[in-house]
Amino acid sequence: MKLALVLMGGGARAAYQVGALKALHDIARELAPNRRASPFTIVCGTSAGAINAASIASHADDFELGVRRLVDFWSNIRAEQVYRTDWRGVAAAGARWLAAMSFGWAVRRSPRALFDNSPLAELLHEALDFSRIGEMLDSHALHALSVTALSYSSGRHMTFYQAEEPIQSWRRAQRGARMVALTPEHLLASAAIPYLFPAVPLELDGCTEYFGDGSIRQTAPLSPAIHFGAHRIVVLGASAPRPEVPAAAGIESGYPSLAQIGQQVLASVFLDSIGADIERIDNINRMISYLPQHVEPESAWRHVEVLPIAPSERIEILAARHLKRLPVTVRGLLGAVGGNRAAGASFASYLLFEAEFAAELIELGFRDALAQRGRLAEWIGSMLHGDEARMALGGAGGVRAHETGDGADVERTNDDG
Repeated sequence: MKLALVLMGGGARAAYQVGALKALHDIARELAPNRRASPFTIVCGTSAGAINAASIASHADDFELGVRRLVDFWSNIRAEQVYRTDWRGVAAAGARWLAAMSFGWAVRRSPRALFDNSPLAELLHEALDFSRIGEMLDSHALHALSVTALSYSSGRHMTFYQAEEPIQSWRRAQRGARMVALTPEHLLASAAIPYLFPAVPLELDGCTEYFGDGSIRQTAPLSPAIHFGAHRIVVLGASAPRPEVPAAAGIESGYPSLAQIGQQVLASVFLDSIGADIERIDNINRMISYLPQHVEPESAWRHVEVLPIAPSERIEILAARHLKRLPVTVRGLLGAVGGNRAAGASFASYLLFEAEFAAELIELGFRDALAQRGRLAEWIGSMLHGDEARMALGGAGGVRAHETGDGADVERTNDDG
């Protein structure tokens, strides 16, 4: 039985996932004190979740170490580690945007992003050992790792992955997958929040395409985990699937600021897809349950269970208490669009890479995961002890409800997909 971990996007909100991972480790340690390897052999990440995913996957042989490194990183994080916050860097970005908006006809080069995230690029090269991903795959501590990104050049939503054995790449309408050797650039591309961080060039099919945040147009976020053979999927979200509301009491009157509009746009990027994908899987599971039992030995229909863990408190309200912790340069830039006020706190929260805010999110994630201790312990214990009850797999060559994206495709296991 393969247990998968899916980490969604959300910029600085991804600190929430680290608290949930800490709880998952504690549960696993209680069940098997002498086991060091992660119970999650499939790890899939999107946006900032891709960075957390790569870190966990690179330490698949030592789950405690992987979680501890993430906790240490997020507990001490500062915005300048992710994007430039110095006066020169922020002023240069602001000037480029001002020039583009004021004298667009005369500006030969349009601005690439509101912030320069070159510090993050340096951090990823220093902090993550990507050779360990291959080592974890070779040792069978890890079955597959994937990160997703959107090509601004072609509009294709791509899943880049490494796996311990050949896995047939899949292709759907405007989305597909490629088996590659993952690099820091793939993580940067997946975490490039539109307009805030610059797109990243990646080679695809012999051409250079520019990629941005993998949460954009992600119609089937659970699809990679299912393609990799997961039977149970734990989803760690960085945002609750509910409408964003102003953090201030009541709703502010007057025309909305750019930050208020932007936070709704980002909410649609980061929140809308996962709920719909879980509903599709539930529908397919119900359809499978109606199959005659005598069909099972001759087919490969697979029941997939999903357990989402999402914030029980509104992150924008937590963020409103920490807006003043952002560097003064960033607050000044956000102030121009209304992002330094409570009503725009949700927008600012994606950029709030500050230790105090991260600490609150880590604690919240820890509590929310422990609230589901019973089911998590059952799943992890079942995997650790080799319990294959409730696993519905038959011989090769059958059909399975395997892909839950565009139209919940049903395909044969020996097809190219």
